[in-house]
Amino acid sequence: MKRPRIDALALDSYQRAVRVMLANHLVTRVYPDRIALPLIRRWATELREDMAELFGYRVEITETTARLYPVHDRLEDARPARSVNDRVFDRRRYAYLSLALAALGRAGDQITLSELAEHVADYASRIDGLDLSTERAADRDAFVDAVGWLGARGALTLADGDAGGWASDPDAGEALYDIDRPVVFALFRPPRALQHLHSVRGLLAENAEPADLARRVRRALVERPVVYLADLTPEERALLSQERLIGEVEYCTGLRAERRAEGVALIDTSGRLSDTRFPGTGTLAQVGLLLIGEIADAVLDLDNPLPHRSPPDLDPGDELLEQLDSAIPEAGLFVPLVDETPESATDPDDDVVEEPDAYPFLEEAWVRATVTALTARYGATFAAQWQADVAGLTAEVLALLTKLRLIRPVADGLLVLPALARYRGAVVTVRVRKTEELFVTAADVGTGVGGS
Repeated sequence: MKRPRIDALALDSYQRAVRVMLANHLVTRVYPDRIALPLIRRWATELREDMAELFGYRVEITETTARLYPVHDRLEDARPARSVNDRVFDRRRYAYLSLALAALGRAGDQITLSELAEHVADYASRIDGLDLSTERAADRDAFVDAVGWLGARGALTLADGDAGGWASDPDAGEALYDIDRPVVFALFRPPRALQHLHSVRGLLAENAEPADLARRVRRALVERPVVYLADLTPEERALLSQERLIGEVEYCTGLRAERRAEGVALIDTSGRLSDTRFPGTGTLAQVGLLLIGEIADAVLDLDNPLPHRSPPDLDPGDELLEQLDSAIPEAGLFVPLVDETPESATDPDDDVVEEPDAYPFLEEAWVRATVTALTARYGATFAAQWQADVAGLTAEVLALLTKLRLIRPVADGLLVLPALARYRGAVVTVRVRKTEELFVTAADVGTGVGGS
């Protein structure tokens, strides 16, 4: 950061603006809240300069929107889109969202929900394997989730009617929306024309210069829960060891870097950058903490040492790239301008073969049995939906721990990653409800197990 540092009295405000911008990428008059955009506009000049210099990000700020255009070094599936009811988007919802954006880009200032559904249904009918039938409740629900996602970000504002009524009965219900065109246009602006790419790798960063390498390391710090040295090249590891580089990220974000022998993690005590609080409330987070305690005990059991395994050669990000590349429709490519970048990005360090680190391995059967035992012991305090669905609970908890980079699933079990040891000393308490407690508040439901 070459410019003069910010006055100490205003530093907290600036750091909050940075965290909001990094966490949301799009800020509007209503998203993520009504105070975010004025905060971002106050620090517009500093944000543009620092995001570009430190991370290579481009920031565009107008009177009604602020948009951060990130540079992706790898693909991550840990932050899916969610509906206003916290339902994770599936492929159908993503498709409806994309097609709705295309329709809104050609619409006027207002549109009814049924009219937007007609446009999306028309577009969907041209895509093999995709359709939108307003006669099917599942299709209507998925479409309303996509519209709700746009509404939460201010692209659509309900002017009259009710989307829920239309979803229940499209013949009786209707909704009218105002369209905020600047938000619509800010939502989808890829760095490359998608019709010119035959591989998703063309959307990822190409780092060649030393300055770009430093930005890549800083991006990893703010985008990943943990940056493991094992995941970095020798040049990146050298940069990560520099106090100055980490200090710049700490100063900019207001977060504290926690350094361990295996890597570095930025600790967000503010809750304004992390999309997932951990430890936290709710059954999944609390069962995750309980499971961590059991895993730590197993790893530290000297009488029954665990076997160690190296992670698979195929990185989860590379696996996701291959899946996306296999789904690209050839008919949508504009052949004369297709980027001929090879499917496998070459790296000057590819010729250097290093022995991969080995991590403690736990079998899938052990994990299932442990979650079953935890459910039998603490199940009365879990949210009702998980008390009778141990398999679903296990899958969701493992997904949460994977997202936090505390474990890595493999074919027949999981690998225990070093950051999990950070929580091995957690104290778990269970609040037992008295038998005379007949009525409980909504806040009490599903919060019986807590961690500190």
